[in-house]
Amino acid sequence: MTAAGTVRTPAPRTMSPRNVELGLLLLAFVVTLSASALTALGRTADLPVDFVPFLATLLGLLVAAHMAVRRLAPMANPVLLPLVAILNGLGYVMIARLDPDLAANQAAWAFLGVVGFTAGLVVIRDPRRLEPYRYTLALLGVLLLLLPLLPRVGVSINGARIWLRVGGFSIQPGEFAKVTLAVFLASFLVEKRALLRASTRRVGPVHLPDAKHFGPMLLALGVAMMIMLAQRDLGSSLLFFTLFISMLYMATERVAFVAVGLSSFAIAAVVAWRRFDHVQRRVDIWIDPFADAKNAGFQIAEAAFALADGSISGTGLGLGTPAKVPFAATDMIFAAIGEELGLLGASAVLAAFVLLCATGFRIATNAASDFESLLAAGLTALLGFQAFVIIGGVIRVLPLTGVTLPFVSYGGSSLLANYAILGLLLRISDRGERPA
Repeated sequence: MTAAGTVRTPAPRTMSPRNVELGLLLLAFVVTLSASALTALGRTADLPVDFVPFLATLLGLLVAAHMAVRRLAPMANPVLLPLVAILNGLGYVMIARLDPDLAANQAAWAFLGVVGFTAGLVVIRDPRRLEPYRYTLALLGVLLLLLPLLPRVGVSINGARIWLRVGGFSIQPGEFAKVTLAVFLASFLVEKRALLRASTRRVGPVHLPDAKHFGPMLLALGVAMMIMLAQRDLGSSLLFFTLFISMLYMATERVAFVAVGLSSFAIAAVVAWRRFDHVQRRVDIWIDPFADAKNAGFQIAEAAFALADGSISGTGLGLGTPAKVPFAATDMIFAAIGEELGLLGASAVLAAFVLLCATGFRIATNAASDFESLLAAGLTALLGFQAFVIIGGVIRVLPLTGVTLPFVSYGGSSLLANYAILGLLLRISDRGERPA
C-alpha cells in the first residue's frame, strides 16, 4: 500500500538477454535442421546416414557459443548470435547440397570460428585496450596483405593473388587485415576527431582540415589499396575504401569527406576501366552477360536463369540445379538460395542481414566509449557492405567481385574473420549495457 492507499503494481518481469538468445538459437537450430532434412529428402527421398552426427554437431556448436556468451558477456545483445547462427546454418545446408567435401571443410571452419570467438571473449575484456596498439595493428594489417605476394607460398586463384598456401592448407590473410585496419581507423579517428572536423583551408567549395592530420590514415589506406590492386583483388579494395569513408564520416559527420571520397573513387574507377583489361571484361560482362553467355558471361547468365527458375517460392530444397552455376558455393551462393527458396527465401536472407546491421548500429549507439562506438559502427558497415557488394553482383546491380557473403558462403578465412567481428561486437554490447 502507498501513502494514498493505492496498491503498488509490481514491475513486469522481463526475460534475461541470455534466455532470449537461447530461445532464438533453438529456433535457428530447428530452421537449419529442417532445411537439411528437406534438402536430403528432395534429392534422395531419404535422410543421409550422417544426419544424426550433423544434428549433434550443430547443437553442440550453438550450445558452446551460447554458453561462452552467457559466461563471458552476459549483458550482450541477444539477437546478434542467433542471426549469425541462422545465416551460417543455411549457408552450410546449401554448401552440403552443392559439394559434401566443401561442407565438411566448412563445418571444421565453423568449429574453429566458435573457438576463436570464445577465445576473443576471454582475452579482450575491454576493447579500449586495443587503442594504444593502433600503429602496430596497422602494420600487422599491411603485412597480412603482403603475405600472398611472397614467392612459393603466395598463390593466384581465378586471377587474384590473395591466397597463402603452405602444404595443403590455404588461407586468405586479407580477411583478417580488415579487422586490424578497422581497429586502427577507429583509434586514430577518435583521437583526431576534433582536428579533422576543423577547417583550416579551402579547396574550391570544400573546407578541409590540415593535411598532416590525414597522414597516417591515408598512408595505411594507400598502401592497402596499392597491394590490393597489385593482387588484382578489386572486391577487397572496394571494401577497404568503403570502410575508410564510412568511418571517416561517422567520426566527423562531414558530408564533404564523403563527396570528395566518392568523387575520387569515381575517377579511379574510370582510370582502372580504361587501363586494366580484367576490369574492362568485368564491366562488359556486367552490362551484357548474354553477349558471350557460353564463355565470359556464363556465370552471370546461369545465375540469372537460376533466380528466374526460383520464381516466388523456389523450386524446393534439393529440387533445383544450382550446381550449374560456376562457383555456386562461394561467389554465387545467393543464386543457389534464390533458385531453391525463391524470392521469399532470398528476401529472408536479406532481412537477416538488415537486422544484423541494425543490431550492430544499435550496439554502436549504446557503446560505453567513443572508440568502441566507432569500432562497432565500422565493423557493422563492413559486414553490411560486403553483403551488398556480393548480392548486388549476383543480381547485376553491381559488377561481380570475388568477395564472400558473410557467414553464408564457403570460405574458412572469411568465416574466422567474421566470427572475430562477432566477438568484438558482443564484447562492446556487453560493456555498453552494463550499469555505469
